[in-house]
Amino acid sequence: MADGPVVAVRGEAYREVAPELARFEVTATARERDRQVALTRLAERAAAVRVLLDEHEPAVDRREAGELRVRPETNRSGERVVGYLGSVSTTVTVTDFGSLAELMLRLAELDHVEVAGPWWSLRPDSPAHREARHEAIADALRRAREYAEALGARVTALLELADTDEGFAGGGAMYARQDRMAGSPELELDPRPQSVHAVVRARFTISEPVLT
Repeated sequence: MADGPVVAVRGEAYREVAPELARFEVTATARERDRQVALTRLAERAAAVRVLLDEHEPAVDRREAGELRVRPETNRSGERVVGYLGSVSTTVTVTDFGSLAELMLRLAELDHVEVAGPWWSLRPDSPAHREARHEAIADALRRAREYAEALGARVTALLELADTDEGFAGGGAMYARQDRMAGSPELELDPRPQSVHAVVRARFTISEPVLT
């Protein structure tokens, strides 16, 4: 139980910060009439992707194998198999944005390889989250003091501080511009700022108001 008047406030902080990670997906595919040939082609194209990623290993933070899919393709009646379609994907997370565009373009130049992304994000333990929470707490205390001052009182103690589930809003599509010149294409990727939103609820005791 609180000993004296209580003021309840909401503290909030909103920041935009530069992304720390870029994630994209690369998918190798193969379509052949013969199943064994399709599997061989798929393995060769997946190996080419791995070799290229190995060449850019310093810029790659994480590589995660995705789905391997192999399915038969049938004729219109669905009674006869006419070929096989296979695909294998890899999700790549990059921290070196300077080499991101070059890596994606080189992957896209490989035969029967599709590249999608990037998607920008922050690390789960990014300092930006902690800084936003600290700012939200400071905002809550500032509001409590403003209410107390309006009543001729002062904040005396913290009763409760609660985090909320409104905390983080991030993600991000990219903005990309592609300029084709003589020779190899050039691609410029502008990282999208990430939104960090922190909200807390707090209850403070205040001294006796002066209501006259």
